[in-house]
Amino acid sequence: MNRRKKIENTLQVIYRIAKYNLRIIFGNRFIWFLVASFAFFAFFAVQTVLRGSPVNEGTIYGLLLFPGILLIFYPSVFGIQSDEDSRMLEILFGIPNYRYKVWLVRLLMVFLLVFVILVLFAIVASFLLTRVNPVEIAAQLMFPVLFLGSMAFMFSTLIKNGNGTAVVMVLLGVGLLILADALRRSQWNIILNPFQTPENFNEIIWRGIVTNNRIFLAIGVLVFILYGLFNLQKREKFI
Repeated sequence: MNRRKKIENTLQVIYRIAKYNLRIIFGNRFIWFLVASFAFFAFFAVQTVLRGSPVNEGTIYGLLLFPGILLIFYPSVFGIQSDEDSRMLEILFGIPNYRYKVWLVRLLMVFLLVFVILVLFAIVASFLLTRVNPVEIAAQLMFPVLFLGSMAFMFSTLIKNGNGTAVVMVLLGVGLLILADALRRSQWNIILNPFQTPENFNEIIWRGIVTNNRIFLAIGVLVFILYGLFNLQKREKFI
């Protein structure tokens, strides 16, 4: 009986945490980022069709990259500020090892949510444009999306202001666009498209570059998240 009661209490706590975090994720401006991400996807998809450009997996990946970044932007950038505005930050700091019980759970929920939405977008693209594997497309998109989302989370723990973090991430985005051509064939290209092999480029070498790129992005995600969680231990800087 005690064991059953303990399990029920644990599930109730998990439910309350999930409910609160979903409210934070979906609250305020997230719905507008969701609408904007689909609008951008639909607009560029229509433009691609009207231009008569060839549509393949690489095209779908490119169409969904910016919407994926938009989806991860709000919860990663404004998460801490949302807690502060709702006066929940002090409560969170009072929970032992709260960074793992709340923030890590929230990040995982955000990442899972974005992945599901990208799968749905890819399914729409598969029906309207060309047949693709939605799960594979979404899985590949999650590498740059998680990298940028984790970076935004880390900066939010340093800047401690959503608008300030947003400005920094926009400036970094502009820098990425400027360097896009120079890094197009490089394993350090954050927005590398694994489905578009450059012309006159050895496919085996390209696969190696893609693999190294994914390893680089995965390591970056871990480093950004761990550093961000470490910053959240410095209570006096937030309260």
